[in-house]
Amino acid sequence: MREIGEMTGQRNRRSSSCLGLTLVVILLAGAAVVVLIGIPILAQSVFGPPSQTLTVVQKIQYSSQVLLARDSLTKTRYSNTPQQEFTINLGETINEIANHLENAGLISDAGAFRTYLIYKGYDTQIKSGTHLLSASSTPIQIAEQILNVYNESVPFSILPGWRAEEIAEALPTSGITVTPDEFMRVVRDPSQIGLGDYLPGGANLEGFMFPGEYLIRRDISAQELALTFVLRFQSQVGPEIRQQIESHGLTFHEGIILASIIQRETFDDSEKAIIASVFYNRLAAGWKLETDPTVQYSLGFDPAWGGWWKSPLNSVDLAIDSPYNTYRIQGLPPAPISNPDLASILAAAYPESTDYYYFRAKCDGSGLHVFARTFEEHVANACP
Repeated sequence: MREIGEMTGQRNRRSSSCLGLTLVVILLAGAAVVVLIGIPILAQSVFGPPSQTLTVVQKIQYSSQVLLARDSLTKTRYSNTPQQEFTINLGETINEIANHLENAGLISDAGAFRTYLIYKGYDTQIKSGTHLLSASSTPIQIAEQILNVYNESVPFSILPGWRAEEIAEALPTSGITVTPDEFMRVVRDPSQIGLGDYLPGGANLEGFMFPGEYLIRRDISAQELALTFVLRFQSQVGPEIRQQIESHGLTFHEGIILASIIQRETFDDSEKAIIASVFYNRLAAGWKLETDPTVQYSLGFDPAWGGWWKSPLNSVDLAIDSPYNTYRIQGLPPAPISNPDLASILAAAYPESTDYYYFRAKCDGSGLHVFARTFEEHVANACP
């Protein structure tokens, strides 16, 4: 009988063990379900849906990793920091991009940033380009910005001597979203950008948009764009230059008008100050300036010659009735005719001291000029 009891006890113990093992398996299976379902759901509630290209295992893996890196992904590194240019070069890997962002001080954890890019599927969507980024943005915001083509900055150039309309014409093919009409409205009405009394009443921005290379955000507004060009002008043309212009008896605005004419007369910096002296001599003598670029400006654009600066001019052109035509008016035109570079502005501020009253193009095709004191010398300098 004892043997039968022992056998019964053993069977009961085995049954209890099997039940315990079953419960453990059930608990483990439940925990696995929580992991398989719960972690991705929690990650999605914080970071949004994961990439559909991830496998189930990858979703769990990257969901876990972004949750562990939650603080470094959702918090800014610094506050109130200015934007800086950040360039993604063609062919850069996401590891390189993340490391460069960390080295630039824009994010604190390159590994976490890389993981987030993979989690979202952004790792295959990043394109080369230059962006304006700030450490005041969270890494998640930075990730969105480098994906957004309209947050990219694109190169834009203003050539010395361009008039405002030529700047406007370059916008449609630049990648900047400002239209020529929007830009020209701001040029004609600078009150939109709050320059105060920097310009005389009624003046537009012609002459005060500084030539050079710019990096412009694609989605910039027309007001911001025009202000960017004027702020560059102000940074380059300081009070000393302004005072020097005024020492010649001109207002600052008049000095820029003169510089804009010098700019269109020659693109060779070495002779700009000499040409400035010719114009100062004519002004002092009460002569008309009689300079072709003011006539070209008056004529404007015409498809017949395919541009804004007709050349050569004829006698009919020289007779055009315009307040800018210095063959008809006395003194300077009412406003600049182009946007001069620094060399042209410096020539107006620091002209050579000469007794020249005339100049004309040399006959060698160099684009340089020959100068004369008298009309007879000027005639003698004409090409055969």
